[in-house]
Amino acid sequence: MTYILSTKSLVIATCAAAVGAALLLVTVVLPAQWGIDPVGTGRLLGVTGISVAQSGALALSDVPLGNDSRQFQLAPFESVEIKYRLAADQSMVFSWYATAEVLYDFHSEPLGAAPGTAEGFDRARSRAASGLYTAPFPGVHGWFFENRGKSGVTIRLDTAGFYTEALEYRDGRVISHAVASPVEDAN
Repeated sequence: MTYILSTKSLVIATCAAAVGAALLLVTVVLPAQWGIDPVGTGRLLGVTGISVAQSGALALSDVPLGNDSRQFQLAPFESVEIKYRLAADQSMVFSWYATAEVLYDFHSEPLGAAPGTAEGFDRARSRAASGLYTAPFPGVHGWFFENRGKSGVTIRLDTAGFYTEALEYRDGRVISHAVASPVEDAN
């Protein structure tokens, strides 16, 4: 059997296909591909934003990358604090190791907070730790190290991050250390 379509039938079929394509575009493609969900069907179908780039994959900084490497000795029952000035949401990577077990406390002091105000993140006895830290608020962020042993200990601390200053708290003094930039180191 042979079907011959009239011009009217072709126009109707073409219009129906165009309407169907437009409905699919608005109800499925726009929500899935671009996160645009004008009628809410993308949310109902669970496809909203499945193709949208994930946030948090890239975080740019106005602060240049700095790096800081230091080695220091602690006599028995001596302590030191090493902290870095970071803005909120800025990050630093770190690695430290000690020649013997030390007590350490990683904590942060919010900018403008009353003296003694700090938020603790990690406290333990160890010979080493490595990781990534992202500042939840502006302030100074870093470690308190204490040698509780009977012999001297050497600690090596390496950091890289978007901090503007390195601070050393020792014997009642605060010493500000310049932060090196990898670009400056290359010259």
